[in-house]
Amino acid sequence: MHTKKKFDAKSQQIAIFLTNIIDFFYPPFKRLMPIQTFRYAACGGGNQLFNIFIFSFSENFIFRKQVVHLGFIHLESFVAAVILAFCITFPIGFLLAKYVVFNESDVRSRHQAVRYIGITAICLFLNYIFMKLFVQVFHWYPTPSYLLTIVIVVTFSYFSQKKFAFK
Repeated sequence: MHTKKKFDAKSQQIAIFLTNIIDFFYPPFKRLMPIQTFRYAACGGGNQLFNIFIFSFSENFIFRKQVVHLGFIHLESFVAAVILAFCITFPIGFLLAKYVVFNESDVRSRHQAVRYIGITAICLFLNYIFMKLFVQVFHWYPTPSYLLTIVIVVTFSYFSQKKFAFK
C-alpha cells in the first residue's frame, strides 16, 4: 500500500508538470478548441509522433521490410511494426489520458483501463484494416498509409475515450 501511495504522488507530480507545460502553449488555441481537446491533441500528438518513429524504425531497420515468421503465423513487416509500436505506446497513451487529459473523470481506474483497452483494441483492428487496405489494395507506401490511418483512428479514439472510457 505504501508503494502505491508513492506511485500515485509521483504520477501526480509528473501529470501536473506535463499539464503545466501543455497549458502554457494553450492560449493561442483557446478560440479554436477547449482545453481538454488541446491536451488530448498535445498528449496524443506526442505519443503518435513517438509511435510513428517506432513504426518507421522497426519497419525499416528491425524487420527490414521482410516477412516476420513467428512459427505459427507470418506477418508482413508493416503489420509487425504496427504491433510493436502499439505495445510500446499503449501504456504511455493510457497514462497520459488518465492523468493529463481526462484527469477529472470520476470513473474508477479499473473501469477506465478496461474501457481504454476495449477502445484501443478496436483502434488496433482499425489500424490493421486500413493498413491492409492502403498498402495491399491501393498499393500505397507504408509510412504515408500509416499517417492517414492515424488521422482516421485518432479521431475515432478521441470521441470514444471522451464519451465512454473517461466519461
